[in-house]
Amino acid sequence: MIRALLLLLALALPAAAQETIVSGLSQNRVSITADFDGSEILIYGAIKRESPAPEGRMDVIITIEGPPTPVTVRRKDRVAGIWINDAAVRVDSAPTFYAVATTGRLHDVLGATENIRHNITIDRLIRAIGISAEADGSDEFLRALVRVRRAEGSYPLLENRVQLTEGTLFRTDVALPANLTEGTYKVRMFVLRDGRVVATQERFIGVRKAGLERLIFNMSREQPLLYGLFALALAAVAGWAASAAFRFVRS
Repeated sequence: MIRALLLLLALALPAAAQETIVSGLSQNRVSITADFDGSEILIYGAIKRESPAPEGRMDVIITIEGPPTPVTVRRKDRVAGIWINDAAVRVDSAPTFYAVATTGRLHDVLGATENIRHNITIDRLIRAIGISAEADGSDEFLRALVRVRRAEGSYPLLENRVQLTEGTLFRTDVALPANLTEGTYKVRMFVLRDGRVVATQERFIGVRKAGLERLIFNMSREQPLLYGLFALALAAVAGWAASAAFRFVRS
């Protein structure tokens, strides 16, 4: 009897609004050529609903994650008046590039619980996949890694850079630097209601060398002897050209 009453009550209540993401990218492939000086990706989308939007503040977070690589973070200490590498922590997997774009200030948009659940910020992501919490001083080394790469432009934090229109349409532009690492870049989109993630979606961008750069890269991996001979020949031609130019200037 009680179960029947609960079932009738559930059927009488209105269904919770389901929100999904419909999105696109301005390009899903980036070619690295000799004159490549970076690229800009437009990420856009809409929140699809089958019922009226629920109440509560709505925000969007978008991340772009580059291929991961291992990295060793070292700390310099002064010993006997000389700065030397004293301690180090190895990070097994850290993204070569990681951008976070948001509709507002990150700490206002994202709560700690949702960050732990979805590994959205760069420190949470590295802790989840690449560094042991038991490593001595891991927090200090992780903060140093993020600080250095953010200064280099590899870990940009783009607060208030996602435009949200009428609670439905969103878009942002993310600049990719010239020193991109070849591989697959993962784009993640999160829709939040009052700080809680209610919808997610992933897309991917392929970054590949093209033209002469691709040919030389493949040669270095597949035909190292031929690559070495080519490098020697190129160095000889460059030296001869520089010498000829110098003689021409002197004459």
